[in-house]
Amino acid sequence: MPQDLLSPPELSQLLAPQAEAVCRHYLSAGKKSGNSWIVGNLFNEPGRSLTVCIKGNASRLGRWTDHSTGEYGDLLDLIRHNRGYRSLGPAMAEARRFLGIAHPSRPRPAKPGGPQAPA
Repeated sequence: MPQDLLSPPELSQLLAPQAEAVCRHYLSAGKKSGNSWIVGNLFNEPGRSLTVCIKGNASRLGRWTDHSTGEYGDLLDLIRHNRGYRSLGPAMAEARRFLGIAHPSRPRPAKPGGPQAPA
């Protein structure tokens, strides 16, 4: 699928198999405990309130819950909150960087009088 067509759910699916690496990068104050990564909160503070599924059932990989606040989501949400982004656009760009996926290029408008595309 072309990179510029990745939807947020598709990007989350690409992040899910990398759940432990995502946690080690963005939630480095936490630690692995069984099938979960445990840390204080989405802002990487020490504690045990936030759990992220890093192994096991594929449908749960990358899903997190903050048991203190009741918030939950996927790894794209985690990146958005952790980095303080107000929208998904910057979080998607950050996720692409993490995954090593180049930012999609925007088509440039045709120059007036320039070559025409074949019909």
